[in-house]
Amino acid sequence: MADRLTDRSALEPLFAAGWALQTDRDAISKRYMFKNFVEAFGFMTRAALWAEKLDHHPEWSNVYKTVDVTLTTHDCDGLSALDVRLAQKMDQLAA
Repeated sequence: MADRLTDRSALEPLFAAGWALQTDRDAISKRYMFKNFVEAFGFMTRAALWAEKLDHHPEWSNVYKTVDVTLTTHDCDGLSALDVRLAQKMDQLAA
C-alpha cells in the first residue's frame, strides 16, 4: 500500500509542466494533445506499459488526438509518490 504524499513540493515541477490539482479530490490531471489518433494511442500504449511496471494505473480517456489523464492513488485515497513518478514518465513519453 502506498503512503499519501505529505511533501507537496514534488508536485511543483508537475504544475509547471501543465498538471493541475483537481479541486474536488486529491488528484492531478492533464490533457495531452497529439497530431492524430495514432500518436495519441501510441502514447497510451507506452504509458500503459509503464503503468503496469509501476503497478499504478491512470484514469484516462481518449477522443481522437486528445488524451485526458487523472492520477490518484486509490489505496491511500489521495496523491502518492506513485502519481508523481507516473506523471513524470508520461510527460517524458509525450515529449
